[in-house]
Amino acid sequence: MAKQYPKELKERAVRLVLETRDQYRTESAAIRSIGAKLDIGPESLRNWVRQAEVDAGARDGTTTEESAQLKALKREVAELKRANEILKAAASFFAAELDRPHTRS
Repeated sequence: MAKQYPKELKERAVRLVLETRDQYRTESAAIRSIGAKLDIGPESLRNWVRQAEVDAGARDGTTTEESAQLKALKREVAELKRANEILKAAASFFAAELDRPHTRS
C-alpha cells in the first residue's frame, strides 16, 4: 500500500524542488536530494512536482480539480445506474402484479 504523506509535507517538498532546482545539475538531482532529506521517494516527489506544474498551467494534463470532478461524476453515474436497476426491477415486479388475474371475494 502506498505511504500517505501529509498535504503540508507534499506542498513543502514541491515548493523546495521548484524553488531550488536551478541549484542542481538536473531537476532529477534536485528531486532525489530533496526527497532523501524529507524521506520521500523520488518517484512520488516527481509525480507531485509534475501535478503541481499541471495545476499551475505550466504543463499539459488533467488538473487536480478536473480529476476530482471526474471522480465525483463517475461516482454519481454508478449511483444512478444502481438506482435505475432498482427501478427497473420494481417496474417489472409491479407489471407482473398487474398482469396476474385477481379474484374478488
